[in-house]
Amino acid sequence: MVKNEGTQNQGPVIRRRGNRQPTTTDQRLLESRGPSDWVHTDPWRVMRIQSEFVEGFGTLAELGPAISVFGSARTKRSHPMYAAATQIGARLVDAGYAVITGGGPGIMEAANKGAREAGGTSVGLGIELPFEQSLNKYVTLGINFRYFFARKTMFLKYSQGFVVMPGGFGTFDELFEAVTLAQTRKVTQFPVVLYSSAFWNPMIEWVRTQVLADEYIRLSDLEMLHVTDDIDDVVDRLRTPAPKAGPVDPN
Repeated sequence: MVKNEGTQNQGPVIRRRGNRQPTTTDQRLLESRGPSDWVHTDPWRVMRIQSEFVEGFGTLAELGPAISVFGSARTKRSHPMYAAATQIGARLVDAGYAVITGGGPGIMEAANKGAREAGGTSVGLGIELPFEQSLNKYVTLGINFRYFFARKTMFLKYSQGFVVMPGGFGTFDELFEAVTLAQTRKVTQFPVVLYSSAFWNPMIEWVRTQVLADEYIRLSDLEMLHVTDDIDDVVDRLRTPAPKAGPVDPN
């Protein structure tokens, strides 16, 4: 029997055993300057970065209407949120959308599963991580990325909206980046639906009583976020034009 040797996915490259690298491509790009020979490597990284954008644009250009679903990779298959994500993936396909996720386990796997079983396009945008992770088996169209920023561009460029389910820092990152881009008019008419009021309402209340109360955002900014526990409402909200953000503050 072959032991689990651990897999490291670096874009299209798979590394196992002694071929694994101790750091990720993103980490090497962002680390502090080392010896002088590293100074000359960054310009060449531009070619690899460019190739990721070309690969992503070329693969997804004809995808059609799509919704991205985000949530924890740690959600167990027995958890009610896994079942809900599966239903949401299927319902989005029934509504005429492809489903895009990060291609991993948990909520991502569940949404991909629902989309695939409903006969739709189930997209996975994977990322190189320092621990084992590959695209889940329900992905029908997948791309592995080395750089987070290239991957995040694909989510925003090819999605007509986001469904955000309970998750951790990565989920929060995707949520707040989308809201920031809508707030600053980098993207327009971009609905963001937060599924699970028990999970999201405490955050919304904090934003209301602290961030909004201190006038760091406008009420129209907060209204871009729609919280629900109803899967029918998820789909209806994504079909409805999102509230526009308030005017950009020149100051």
